[in-house]
Formats: sequence, C-alpha cells, structure tokens
Amino acid sequence: MTVETAIGRSQGFQEHGMTAQIRKAAQFRALHIPGKPLILFNIWDVGSARAVAAAGAKAIATSSWSVAHANGYDDGEQTPLDLAIDNLRRIVCATDLPVSIDLESGYGAAAEEVGRTVRFAIEAGAVACNLEDCIQASGRLRATADQANRIRIARRTADEAKVHLFINARTDVFFQNSTNQHDDAMVAEAVERAHVYAGAGADGLFAPGLTNLTLIARLAEASPLPINIMVVDFTSPLSALAEQGVARVSHGPRPYLLAMKVLEEAARDANFVS
Repeated sequence: MTVETAIGRSQGFQEHGMTAQIRKAAQFRALHIPGKPLILFNIWDVGSARAVAAAGAKAIATSSWSVAHANGYDDGEQTPLDLAIDNLRRIVCATDLPVSIDLESGYGAAAEEVGRTVRFAIEAGAVACNLEDCIQASGRLRATADQANRIRIARRTADEAKVHLFINARTDVFFQNSTNQHDDAMVAEAVERAHVYAGAGADGLFAPGLTNLTLIARLAEASPLPINIMVVDFTSPLSALAEQGVARVSHGPRPYLLAMKVLEEAARDANFVS
C-alpha cells in the first residue's frame, strides 16, 4: 500500500466518523421535545453504557459524579481531564447512540480553557455536553456575564469543529438554597440566566435541585431554552414532569448508586464468612 493510499483511507475514515458525529448531533438535538422529555439514565463507563443502550435508551450521557466515584475520585473536577476524555472516547466507540459528556464547569478558570476542554470532547466523539455555572472551589454562582463568555467560547469551538454540539447550560441557582426555600425569585434568576446563556449559544437549560412542579412549570414556560430536570428521591413522576413542559430528564448519580447497592447486596449474599 502506498503512503498516498494509506493517507486517503485515513482521511476517509475521519470523514466517515465526522459525518456520523454530525448526524448524531442532529439526532440528539431533535430528542428535546417539551412535554415528551428525553430520558437520560446516566452512565459512567463502557459497561454501563452498553447496559443502558440495550435497555432501549435513545441517547447516552455520563454523570461526572458517577465517573469520578467509579474511578476513585470525588466529584468537582477531581477526575483528571485526560481520564474523563479517554473514558468518553471508549464509550463513544462502544455505542451507536449519541453521547453527551458532563464537563462540569469546563475544567478551567479561564474561558479559553473551557474551549480547549470542549475541543477535546468533540475530538473524542461527543455530540453534547453539560457546562455548569458554579465555581468548583466554592459552589458559588459565577457572574452571569462570565458564564455567558464561557458558553460563547464553547460554541465557537464547536462551530470551528463543524459539529453542532448541544450545550446544556446547567444553572446551580436552585442549589444555593434548600428545596423548601425555592421561590419565584429564584425562577426569575434562572430565567434571566437562560436568556443570557441562549444568546451566548446554549441549547438547553439544566436546573438540578428544582423539584416543585409549580416552579418547574413556570421555568419551562418562561425559559427560551428547553428545560432539563434531574430526578431525586422525591421528584414527581415522569408524566407530571412532561405535563409541565420539561424536555429532558436526567438521573444523575442515581444509576451508579443503585448499581453499587445491588452489587453490595449480592456480595453480602455470597456469604464470605465460612
């Protein structure tokens, strides 16, 4: 085989992979329908991705908390970025479904570093990502304009890669207070952020921590972006979330915790003590 032939084949493989990634990006985007939410049973490795895909999932999404704990780290960008990206690459290779990665706050204090992280994720095959607006070290919210700039750079990076990456802008507004303190003022702040984030290039608004159906409905109605809600122990049934106009439901770390509980119980039943 000549060098020219080898290069041609390599380019062909790359073009085929890019075409598939572009197709999957469009497929993932189309799954966000208010009232008929996309269900993401979040995974952490190839094995969990294959199990969820076999169950009939329409897309695959990692949970940073689950990836971290499965590899011996705490959440909050404690998982080395190289490990997170390599894990993503192996997951993408193991499934034909669109894959979204939880990039936490983008692995960088500077907005330019967020662009680098997003580029790594796209090169590994991701068609979507989560970017949150809290500062990892303190848990405090970033200034809206600061977060918008980070999203803007993420969007520019994706555009340069020619992949219509779905940027799910996570706002931690509802993590700043306990559930019983959530009110219309917090919804208003989330809506304000949603408008700014949308203008910067975000495609969805992720509001973890929000569980009140009335407030969820108000957020879904006022937000310019489709709403993503995370399941917790006392979250309303999926049908109720759909009725409020939710477009995406995430399970976060729950699948990992469930799997580990089943594993522990099975190990206990093995009766190690003779």
